[in-house]
Amino acid sequence: MKELSENQTIAVHGIAGAGSVVFATAFTYPLDTMKVLIQVGSTTGKQLDAAQALSRVVFLSGNAGLYSGFGWLAVGRIFGLGARFGVYEILTAFSKDGREDNYLFPSEALLAGMASGAIETVVSSPFELIKLRKQVTSASYAPSPNFALENGTRKPLIARLLNGSGKPPAVSSVRRPSDIITLEGWSTLWRGIRSGIARDSVFGGIFFSTWQFLHQAMLDWKAVGMNPPPRLNEDVGPLSPFTVSLTAGFSASVAAAASHGFDTSRSRSQCNVLPKHMSMERKILKWKRPGNKFERMTGIHPLDRNVLFHGIGWRMARTGLASSMIVGSYLFVADQLTSILT
Repeated sequence: MKELSENQTIAVHGIAGAGSVVFATAFTYPLDTMKVLIQVGSTTGKQLDAAQALSRVVFLSGNAGLYSGFGWLAVGRIFGLGARFGVYEILTAFSKDGREDNYLFPSEALLAGMASGAIETVVSSPFELIKLRKQVTSASYAPSPNFALENGTRKPLIARLLNGSGKPPAVSSVRRPSDIITLEGWSTLWRGIRSGIARDSVFGGIFFSTWQFLHQAMLDWKAVGMNPPPRLNEDVGPLSPFTVSLTAGFSASVAAAASHGFDTSRSRSQCNVLPKHMSMERKILKWKRPGNKFERMTGIHPLDRNVLFHGIGWRMARTGLASSMIVGSYLFVADQLTSILT
């Protein structure tokens, strides 16, 4: 009976978590599409504004274009956030072990959040790359499938590129998983991993440490005036779901602002098509990454220095709103399912 109860608890939290992630992702996905298009469509001399990005998507793909690639991001976020929170809970359990009140210092939350963010990048990277290319395709003039054939004499574009001839195609022509793997190789699914790890490590560390700090501050505020004064955090009682969700949203917005430069670098690198023969040439010629030491470590291309913060407002809005919705809907659904089962 006890084992059945534990399985029900796991199932409840799993369903609530997956449902809240899909719901929040669907609600905020157009914001993500706008963010991506501004990031990859801007140049040093000119930034693509929101009106231009929106009109281009609607003109070429209709309103549905704002949700191009949604399924890939939804699945990737379920696995990615599961890895992030799972690793975070495991790491912080070691820090809280032996403490009577299960207190966690913000510095400990920072380190655990950085580690969990790095794991999230590895898990979600393939889904994010395919999602991004579909988003870019929604605002691009995509050629017909037979555009590389002329009177039946030319080979398809991908076949020509695999033989080392021709220029790299546009990203809109290499958006399906099979095309990406065939032309660029499996490793492409983790392109931009350096900037991705930097982004999610910074995001995870700032998100969890800020959330922990604010959570403790709200507990201390709630404890003011209680008689007798609570000795442990558990004696204060739970905070309202609304307050917790707002705190999560604020923490996510701050973390998004701090890590946005790495997000832009990752988006722009994933938008580049690099055929296998070009990758091989770089290895043979011992090609070195351009930029200073920091840029090489984090995967930032020096040509992107002046566009790193384009689209920051859209990412802060999307991330903050999505985090609030994930936490709020998760607490609500979990509470409802638990009350039904009990």
